Amino acid sequence: MSKKFLIAGAGIAGLTLAKALQDLNYDYEIFEASSEVRGIGAGFGLASNAMKAFEILGLAEEVVPLGHMLEDFEIQDWKEKTILKADTERLRKNYNNGNFAIHRADLHHFLVSKIDSNKIKTSKKIKLFEQSFEKVVLHFEDGTSTEGDYLIGADGINSTIRQQLLKHSTPRYAGYNCWRAIVEDKSYNSKKSIETWGPNGRFGLTPLINNQIYWYACVNTKLNSEVYNYTLSDIKNQFKDYSGQIRNTLQKTNPESIIATPIMDIKPINNYAFNRVLLIGDAAHATTPNMGQGACMAVEDVCVLYDELIKKDTDVLLAFEHYNLRRLKRTHYIIDTSRLAGKVAQVDNKFLMNFRNFAFRNLPQSLMQSPLEDLLEEDFMKI
Repeated sequence: MSKKFLIAGAGIAGLTLAKALQDLNYDYEIFEASSEVRGIGAGFGLASNAMKAFEILGLAEEVVPLGHMLEDFEIQDWKEKTILKADTERLRKNYNNGNFAIHRADLHHFLVSKIDSNKIKTSKKIKLFEQSFEKVVLHFEDGTSTEGDYLIGADGINSTIRQQLLKHSTPRYAGYNCWRAIVEDKSYNSKKSIETWGPNGRFGLTPLINNQIYWYACVNTKLNSEVYNYTLSDIKNQFKDYSGQIRNTLQKTNPESIIATPIMDIKPINNYAFNRVLLIGDAAHATTPNMGQGACMAVEDVCVLYDELIKKDTDVLLAFEHYNLRRLKRTHYIIDTSRLAGKVAQVDNKFLMNFRNFAFRNLPQSLMQSPLEDLLEEDFMKI
């Protein structure tokens, strides 16, 4: 009889894993707390490493048309003077794949279409799990329960699974709030993602397919301050001294489309494998979005686990242990580096800002790119 995987969460990690398990002829079932399966959010990046993972999983060819290929990423000051250009070309060449921006809902819809919809159970909020030597039992808040051979915690940064295993592993605040939205703008024709750093916060513009722009804005504030109640008018006022393109994009934004969230991550944990239970994606290693690697790490996770499970005569528990050993260092690096990058980007003291910008413009390129070395050079599939 086929071994059955219980997957907590129908996000990118859980859905991608379901497709991989389906390809390997494992039985699986996905349990989603929400009443419907949908991609909540706006746009995000699928960098070359994620596209490489999708290629290994046999999905890249169909994912490519959903995304807008980005040829460049530039950081500017609020007067539109270049601070830094990221070496996206090296990333592309290393993984032999492009860097893409994609609408979260589009990727979500695509992944759902690749699996058996009968395997997805909605309105199943997990209360707790139990595991024995032979099985795992999931208990839901509606009073029902189910059992399987293995449990995959893909239930995000607020993972019930992780917090039962590690009760002190709760989300930590990064110090800034973020607003996101997608607008239609037929006049904006670009393959460049631009992030603006200035005294009133950080503002990003990224083109998507179908004449859409994904924008995000980050402002330093205490958790649950009055900033969290900002309206579109407040955001416009916050960035009124920034570029014409930023002001124009905000002018075209529908207030109803704006998503506001405090930026969180989790402190790196020392283990993702707990006998028959495995953590993947944000449940294992939620990171701030500053390196654009959150979704990318989730897809890498699935790819590495797939690589372990595909081996002849694989013992699943051993595959979990090997996955654990292969993923800890890389994902810890991403969490730590991304959090530091956010602190640097969110500097709002004028003196420190001028010093940072001067340093970034004048230090050798090799030194500026050094924080990206592990991402650029390391093969995430290496054993």
